[in-house]
Amino acid sequence: QVQLAESGGGLVQPGDSLRLSCAASGLSFSAYYMGWFRQAPGKGREFVAAITRIGGTTKYVDSVKGRFTISRDNAKNTVYLQMNSLKPEDTAVYYCAGSGPFSTWQPEGQDDYDYWGQGTQVTVSS
Repeated sequence: QVQLAESGGGLVQPGDSLRLSCAASGLSFSAYYMGWFRQAPGKGREFVAAITRIGGTTKYVDSVKGRFTISRDNAKNTVYLQMNSLKPEDTAVYYCAGSGPFSTWQPEGQDDYDYWGQGTQVTVSS
């Protein structure tokens, strides 16, 4: 059974940092490219960041470029999202997702992901 388990969310102030983790089990992790998405209250789920299977290529939504960094540790079956300089508009439930093992690199398409985690809440408020 495939499981993606996010952790690391919480309540922080504007300008603070958080690191989200997503631990994968039940799949050949290195065969999947991984993405982070988020859903703010009253809005649809949007792409945030993604990373290729070996980690050589990343992609970000414009609103987080320079502030967020996605990385992965295939030995630990874990993908991370380091979030710096957080803003109130970053408030959302953050989901990790995995696509593969034969999928082509289309990181922004939600339909291209096979597995999703349950999400972790990030709230940025003063």
